[in-house]
Amino acid sequence: MEVKTEREKMLAGELYSPEDSELHALHLLAEKRFEKYNKIPARKVKKREKSIKKLFGKTGEKVRVETPFYCDYGCNIEVGENFFANYGCIILDVNKVKIGKNCMLAPNVGIYSATHPVKAEERYNGVELGLSITIGDNCWIGAGAIICPGVSIGDNVVVGAGSVVVKDVPSDTVVAGNPAKVIRKL
Repeated sequence: MEVKTEREKMLAGELYSPEDSELHALHLLAEKRFEKYNKIPARKVKKREKSIKKLFGKTGEKVRVETPFYCDYGCNIEVGENFFANYGCIILDVNKVKIGKNCMLAPNVGIYSATHPVKAEERYNGVELGLSITIGDNCWIGAGAIICPGVSIGDNVVVGAGSVVVKDVPSDTVVAGNPAKVIRKL
């Protein structure tokens, strides 16, 4: 039987130890990179672009992220061409977070692949887990919206400001509320 590393367990959506030395080193590297990124003046566009591309696992050519920006690892974030994240974005990428092309995140959007066990005894043992998040092409996520672990959002979706997305969202819809519900088909 093959033994998985804590990182492999994390990316497989299984319980893992966040205290693992490999994960700790990756997290410290991400913190170092986003702290450096957050200090680059807005007028230094090329330097910012180069820096964010170094932090993220994969990007398109055109990517713009306003500061401050925070993440867990960075390397588990994939964004498509023409990606924009406004001020105060947080992406907890303990599992894969894949965002398509032509997507915009308004201020203070939270994308959280990180979660914790429901059973108290598992939480107290210090294990965690993460569930991947996918956001399709041409999406607009409104200010203060929260995208929860394991959610998949289709193409051409608008998520209303302040919404909490806890379930998958079909393409070509507008969702809003807490929990977010389809309020309009496009």
